[in-house]
Amino acid sequence: MQNNDEMKGKVAVVTGGASGIGKGIAQRFIANGMHVVIADVDQAALDKTAEEIGAHPVLTDVSSSASVAALADATLKKFGRVDVVCNNAGVGPMANIAEMSLDDWQWLINVNLWGVIHGIHTFLPLMERNPEGGHLINTASIGGLATMPGLGGYCVTKYGVVALTETLAQELEISGSKVTATVLIPGLVHSNIKNSSRTRPNVPGDAKLMDVDIADNPAVANMRWLEPADVGDFVLEAIRQKSLYAFTHPEMFRLIEKRFDQIKTANATHN
Repeated sequence: MQNNDEMKGKVAVVTGGASGIGKGIAQRFIANGMHVVIADVDQAALDKTAEEIGAHPVLTDVSSSASVAALADATLKKFGRVDVVCNNAGVGPMANIAEMSLDDWQWLINVNLWGVIHGIHTFLPLMERNPEGGHLINTASIGGLATMPGLGGYCVTKYGVVALTETLAQELEISGSKVTATVLIPGLVHSNIKNSSRTRPNVPGDAKLMDVDIADNPAVANMRWLEPADVGDFVLEAIRQKSLYAFTHPEMFRLIEKRFDQIKTANATHN
């Protein structure tokens, strides 16, 4: 994707920006002339990535509202404004719902859903004060629109992100806001999500969530995989188009259609 002067000079914050999709988004933003703050809970990876791509690092735990507020303060201190926020930090280990401990649930929800809520709560008022408005991008997943065995906890959080973003977009439109919202729905991307548990604090003995590299699954071995920076192109296009949805893998929409078909069949049965 070619550079676009429209993005030059804009200030973006990307959580989970030290690796994977977050890093890819940050790289594309910087290539388009944006100032980028990357936030991550992994200090070593954060510092390494910041030096590599030319971003400003801020150690952040998105599960903490105070930490996200400190991220906003650091961004304003460095750049004086914020135009784009990518609530991207997330974890994706697997376990059957019946086996998950309450701590498993709390960790997943704190990072994947509360992390997005904290980002919106903290940054939306700042962008509302911008004369030009701003843009929120919340990272969900195909698993936010279609359930998968073993990923129940993950899907619960990602369904929440989808519902949160859809509702927010409606409310922003009704209020006449210059801030817009996008839910990013990535499919198969080479990222670091397979190592999610490295950032889990105080793992209890009854934890059942386990990191799994889905690339080892024969069912997806021959499917199309993207590099993280490719996802950054989808995000840039969504910002330019002010799109509510940003799908990276249209060919995976059949999973969502299957769910819709089940709902329509159930509705027809009861009418």
